[in-house]
Amino acid sequence: PASPGAVWLATLPVSSGWSRDPCVSAGAGWGRPPRTDEHGLKIQQAAAAAGTTPPELCERVSRLFHQALTHADVSFTDFTRTSEPRHRRAVRHFWGALWDGGALYKGSYEGWYCTPEECFLPESQLAERRDAQGRLCKVSLETGHQVHWTKEENYMFRLSAFQDPLRKWLQDNPQAISPQPFYQRVLHWLEEDLPDLSVSRESSRLQWGIPVPSDSTQTIYVWVDALVNYLSVVGYPETHGEWWPAVHHVVGKDILKFHAVYWPALLMAAGLAPPERILVHSHWTVRGQKMSKSLGNVIDPFACIGQYTVDGFRYFLLRQGVPERDCDYYDEKVVKVVNSELADALGGLLNRSTALSINPSNTYPCFSESCFPKVLDYRETKGMGRASAEDYEFVASVASLPLQVANYFEGFQIYKALECIALCVRQTNSFFQRHRPWKLNRKDPAEQLWLDTIIHVTLECLRVYGTLLQPMIPHTADRLLSRLAVEPEERSLSSLTFLARYNGKSCPFEGRQLGPDTGILFHRLDESRQPQIETKKL
Repeated sequence: PASPGAVWLATLPVSSGWSRDPCVSAGAGWGRPPRTDEHGLKIQQAAAAAGTTPPELCERVSRLFHQALTHADVSFTDFTRTSEPRHRRAVRHFWGALWDGGALYKGSYEGWYCTPEECFLPESQLAERRDAQGRLCKVSLETGHQVHWTKEENYMFRLSAFQDPLRKWLQDNPQAISPQPFYQRVLHWLEEDLPDLSVSRESSRLQWGIPVPSDSTQTIYVWVDALVNYLSVVGYPETHGEWWPAVHHVVGKDILKFHAVYWPALLMAAGLAPPERILVHSHWTVRGQKMSKSLGNVIDPFACIGQYTVDGFRYFLLRQGVPERDCDYYDEKVVKVVNSELADALGGLLNRSTALSINPSNTYPCFSESCFPKVLDYRETKGMGRASAEDYEFVASVASLPLQVANYFEGFQIYKALECIALCVRQTNSFFQRHRPWKLNRKDPAEQLWLDTIIHVTLECLRVYGTLLQPMIPHTADRLLSRLAVEPEERSLSSLTFLARYNGKSCPFEGRQLGPDTGILFHRLDESRQPQIETKKL
């Protein structure tokens, strides 16, 4: 669903929680490579605390992320790590472009540094709290992480010189950052002072990173290192032009400033255009609380997949994940949503419309134009043949669904796409229930024509839903389409048609033998069983 040539990229920091990144599940079928950011002081400290080396820690944790994505059936063209040689070479080249362009200088910098977030924070973003020993200390207002006063001689990036170019970029490209509230937030930041940015650390403090070219006393700032991965994954500095700048970044709201202010400015300084779009998502809370290891409420994705199935868990995250605001997770909600919409509404509709008692020939029956005549404007008809005005309205809704879904995908509103599909599934159930095909007399030719038409319309709707649901719930969609005998080459969005016979065209499915009975499409989840909350540290 991305625009031509778009690359979908996401960040998976080694030390962060998988469960706070809904775009991980959203990525299936979008071809955007996930990555692990593996350098920095927090990784260096975490390795020391675990009694291991940074490379060994990163190897282990990166493997966990890879397993999580594979377990969740997230397909990707590449899985990149910032400790890889190809990335290190790209970072050194990028640094050289910044230096050659006069965007860097050496200077003294001091301020409150937050190691878990790997950034300096201004006083306005700090609060005073007591630590475990009861001593007053300064912490990040947003995350609660402790900060420490740091003074170093570092390389500085002339960020202040890019305030006007950044404003112009956003004003000329109002869709560059979405959803809209995050676009407005970045514009607001650009109205404030934009001080120059420290882009290196003393190597005596930070050894685990990429050294500054020609200056072994300095290590490149972890965020500069990490952001360049968007370039290294598409072949920078040789072949990136095949993709760049037609790329889309998918990022969490907590790292918006790095992606929407620092990164575009760094790109401009290196002679490159900013990314085409930055798609921003919010976070998951658990029963109204922020997900945190210290609170012991981190959700284990492996346990959830085991309990709710891969498709069930993916469906819930995408159905309930609203990019503009934080979304609340609790197990009862997963069970309610998945049982209602997948097991009952979608699965029940397939079972009823393919049952041998309704369709004893096990075929895709014929559509009757006399029972369901074509109308020019469904809003002006009171019903024709055997079809009611409500039927015409329902058919028009399903006919418009593929374009609606495609548009919502383009706008990074997957939850709205699933909302529209769920509504149409309910309408199809109402259509089937309204006309009670099981009550029709098969011995009456006119009744048989209408019975076949009801089933034909229902199966056509199910075929549309199965096709559209493939990126979100691939296994369930495959079972549905296989039951309808839809061949693999007939499952693309570009070739999707609906009710061809209603529009006076031939239908390739009409008269086709249905596929083998695949059983219950989606088993209802057991409300009494809930996955365990994961409290272990990576």
